[in-house]
Amino acid sequence: MTDESRPLLAAAWMLGAIASFTLMAVAGRAVQAEMNSFELMAWRSAIGFAIISAILARKGFAQVRTAVPWLHVKRNVFHFAGQNLWFTGLMLIPLGQLVALEFTNPIWVALLAPFFLGERFTPRRALVAALAFAGVLVVARPGVAPLEWGHAAGLGAALGFALNTIYTRRLMAHDSVLCVLFWMTLSQAAMGAALGAAGGIPLPSLDVMPWLLVVGVTGLSAHYSLTSALRHAPATIVAPMEFLRLPVVAIVGALVYAEPLLLSVFAGGAVILAANVLNVSGQRLRRRDRGVAAS
Repeated sequence: MTDESRPLLAAAWMLGAIASFTLMAVAGRAVQAEMNSFELMAWRSAIGFAIISAILARKGFAQVRTAVPWLHVKRNVFHFAGQNLWFTGLMLIPLGQLVALEFTNPIWVALLAPFFLGERFTPRRALVAALAFAGVLVVARPGVAPLEWGHAAGLGAALGFALNTIYTRRLMAHDSVLCVLFWMTLSQAAMGAALGAAGGIPLPSLDVMPWLLVVGVTGLSAHYSLTSALRHAPATIVAPMEFLRLPVVAIVGALVYAEPLLLSVFAGGAVILAANVLNVSGQRLRRRDRGVAAS
């Protein structure tokens, strides 16, 4: 059960998530100096699979049995696509722009939930979508700066992550977190190896190996930290905390890669954040109304 009285502990976990996502972005760029995104995903997932398998060796592999294998297949295909697009966007546009576009993930969830989860499409959801679209326009600045494939990759990644979120919600009614992670890392290592096999999966050089390990570890630690934050505070508190990732990543981009700090990225990110907060508050109202109706 969520404990709303521990926001400081949630904030500590969110700092871990922000650090993990930021390190993964820097490491992902370093690795792609030698590998394409498919090869990176193959190695990243193999590292994650080794970590999850080591944990399951102590807890028992019985929990990886699942009665809903096709849900795992759908989830992992969309997550694999979203993650590949994210790593692609990482190489094409500034880090701040990519993260701001990634923040549209919950908005895609709100728009797609009526089709995948049978939820109603409400006026609030329409307003959320309009706000998010306005935020994307502010970030991308069409007509002021040229639209690039990286912007499309960032939005495509957010869509893939949204579908992943929807299928994860359905999976968690049947399987444990370790079960989900086991099949995710195993299947995505196989998908990455199959799609990268045309050019051969290269062995990482000694220069790239540490960065590859960082990608593998932070891919798990980021989501574990985010999940832990949500255990200690409601999403209405955690969602604004995640916005801190935008200035952190933008500053890292400026210091490490000499990327410009654009006011439009922060302004558009703030509009997208407002849409996310409106969306989360709407979810709380729907849950409260269902609780009143049931009582």
